Amino acid sequence: MARFKRILLKLSGESLMGKQGFGIDPERLSDYAKQIKEVHGMGVQIGIVIGGGNIFRGLSGSQKGFDRVKGDQMGMCATVINSLALSSALEAAGVKAKVLTAIRMEPIGEFYSKWKAIEAMEAGYVCIFSAGTGSPYFTTDTGSSLRGIEIEADVMLKGTRVDGIYTADPEKDPIATKFSEITYDEIYTKGLKVMDLTATTMCKENDLPIYVFNMDVVGNLKKVMDGEDIGTLVHN
Repeated sequence: MARFKRILLKLSGESLMGKQGFGIDPERLSDYAKQIKEVHGMGVQIGIVIGGGNIFRGLSGSQKGFDRVKGDQMGMCATVINSLALSSALEAAGVKAKVLTAIRMEPIGEFYSKWKAIEAMEAGYVCIFSAGTGSPYFTTDTGSSLRGIEIEADVMLKGTRVDGIYTADPEKDPIATKFSEITYDEIYTKGLKVMDLTATTMCKENDLPIYVFNMDVVGNLKKVMDGEDIGTLVHN
């Protein structure tokens, strides 16, 4: 039995770059599709939000002279490109996938609604939610929180390139220690940056737990679903 029945999987756009350092690495995309297929085969209902940082980040663009609203809209389009790539990889692996967009752009994707998403997941589709919240000034972390709450997910699985939450950045601080679990209140008091504050507060107020783990290690997604302690659980 899988640990969770319905999940919201948040994937990093930057991770899609793989070894290339830009764009979409076909090998990394294939690895993600294989991991998702494995968990889908366990009967888990899966919703996915993927960032667009491998193509364009609105906030960093605005710091270089872009209008913030236009920059965020470009970022939303970047998430749609990544979502189409992931849906194509899943379908190639034999998994039914559906791209739903927060902004109308048929026939690229279907316009998102909670009920449409739940109906599709219950019918065996992996649903990929793109274009963030559809509004500027929100990150894909906030988009993930919103979609996770809306689809009544049991947990948000935040796939990153580190294996959990640490007292400090483990890539910069060699003595940083990892938490196996932590409360939302502790994240606030310790000033830890798991997600942006808007996203974190939404999860806290709606009692949606977050599990942070390293998605870049093939097989880790199934380990999470099997209940192995390989990451950090955030809860109330």
